[in-house]
Amino acid sequence: MDGNQISTVIHSSCNRRDLHIVITGSVKSNGRYLCKTCLHPPPRLALTLLPFRAAFASFPFLPKSYFWGTLTVCCSQFQYPFSLCLCLESAIKLSTWQLGTFKFWTNGEVDIWNVRRLVEWRPCNWWLQGHQTALPLETNGYIRVDCYGGLNQMRRDFCDGVGIARLLNATLVLPKFEVASYWNETSGFADVYDVDYFIEHMNGFVKVVKELPPEVASKEPVHVDCSKRKGQFDYVESVLPSLLKHKYISITPAMSQRRDRYPLYAKAALCQACYKALRLSRSLEVKASQLLDAIPKPFLSLHLRFEPDMVAYSQCEYRGLSPASMKAIEAAQVDRKPWTGDLARMWRLRGKCPLTPNETALILESLSIPPTTNIYLAAGDGLMEIEGFTETYTNIVTKSSLLSREDFTNMHGNTKAALDYYVSINSDSYVATYFGNMDKMVAAMRAFKGLYKTLFLSRRDFSELTSKGLRGKELMEALWKVHRDDFALGRGSALPECFCEFKL
Repeated sequence: MDGNQISTVIHSSCNRRDLHIVITGSVKSNGRYLCKTCLHPPPRLALTLLPFRAAFASFPFLPKSYFWGTLTVCCSQFQYPFSLCLCLESAIKLSTWQLGTFKFWTNGEVDIWNVRRLVEWRPCNWWLQGHQTALPLETNGYIRVDCYGGLNQMRRDFCDGVGIARLLNATLVLPKFEVASYWNETSGFADVYDVDYFIEHMNGFVKVVKELPPEVASKEPVHVDCSKRKGQFDYVESVLPSLLKHKYISITPAMSQRRDRYPLYAKAALCQACYKALRLSRSLEVKASQLLDAIPKPFLSLHLRFEPDMVAYSQCEYRGLSPASMKAIEAAQVDRKPWTGDLARMWRLRGKCPLTPNETALILESLSIPPTTNIYLAAGDGLMEIEGFTETYTNIVTKSSLLSREDFTNMHGNTKAALDYYVSINSDSYVATYFGNMDKMVAAMRAFKGLYKTLFLSRRDFSELTSKGLRGKELMEALWKVHRDDFALGRGSALPECFCEFKL
C-alpha cells in the first residue's frame, strides 16, 4: 500500500464497556483508512470514520484540517488489563502525517450483565429425545422417594428418585415429604406441586401412580437408605434385589450421585421430572404470580444467606456484628463452636464463610450494579445485619412486605420457599451469596428458560483478596475481574447432566 504508516500501542486498565479512541491526523478529509489490531483474545472491531462536518461540529476547538475517526471496542470481548496494538494506514499517498492524541471516554458505568458470555448451557438433545425409548411392559415393583430437608433439597432428591425408578424399571409412587417442626413444615407434595400435571408430563419417561393396588397399599414399604453412600454406589446391584424381593420399597437417594453411569433413558427421566414436569400447584402459582406482578420492574432477585443457624453451622468467626446477632448465633451453635486463630483464617480462605450483607453490598457495588436497582430479597426468616445492605441498596422488597399479613403467616416453609423460587426463576437477573440447593436449582431452571443473567458471588475470592490487604478501589477492581470472568465463562452454575455446554 502506498502511503505513510503509523503504529502505536495503547495500554488501559479501565473496567468499562466501551473504549472510544479518537484518532486525529493532518490529512485530507476524503482519506480512507484500514485498521489492523492485535488483541488477546481479538475482539470484533469496527472503525467508524465520522463525516468531517459532524466531527467538527462535535469538536469545534479542533483545526478544520483534522479528519476524525472513532474506533469503538467492546470491553466484553477481551480481558483487562490489555494492550491494543493499533496500526492505521492511509489508502492514498500523503505528503504529511501527524498522529494526534488518543482520548478515552465511556458511556457511563456498566454492570456485570453487559459482559458478553462465552458459553451457554442448554438442554441436551438426548434429554429432549428421551421419551422415544419405550417403557418395558412389566414393572419390577413400586418405589416411593422419602424426601428430607428444605424444599429444593427435597426436589433434588425426588428427581434423583425418578431417575432411579426408571433405571430399575419400577413404577413411581408419589413422594413422601418430611414433616419437620424445624422448617415449620407440614405440607406434602400435593400442597406444593400439581400432581396431575406431573403425571401427564412424565408419560413415556416413567410410570407414575397416584394410588397403589390393594395388595401393595396394605403394607408399609421396605426402606432402603442410600443417603450416606458415595462413590461407586450402584443402584442396580444394591437396590434392585430388594425391589424384586419386596415389590414395594422406599428410598432416600445417595447424596453423591454417579449419574454419569446412568443410561440415557434414565437421565432423560430425571431431567424431564426436574425441569418440565414439576409445576407449582394452581393455588400456589396464582399467589406466586401475584407476588411477581407486585415487584417493581426490572428487578434483581438476591438470595442472601446470613441467618443464625447457617452462620453457626459454618463455624466461622465474625467480628463487628451487633450484640443481637452474636446472641442469636451463640444460641444456634449448640456444640458447633467457631474456629479460631489459624484454623479460622484457613476456613475462611477456603470460602466456607457466608458473606455478610455488608460484604454483599460491596461486591454488588464493585460490579457497578446501581444503588437504585429494584431488589427482591429471597431470604429465609431471621436474616441478620440487613442494615449493612440496605444502607447502600434502598429499593428492597420482600415476601412479607408484599403479601398480606394473613397470607404470609399462614404459609409453611415449603410454600415460602416455592414463592422465592418462582420469583427468582422469573427475575431479570439473579444473584446468590451461597451455593445451596435453591441456588443450583434456580440457576439451572433459568438456563432452561434461556435466562443467563445469573451469578454466584465468590466467598473464596473475597476472602483471598481481603486477606492480601486489598481495600477500596483496588479491592473493587479485583472483585469486578473475578466475577466478570466467572460470568463470561459460565462457571459457577453447577448444572446437572441435563445440560450441555454451547460455545457462543
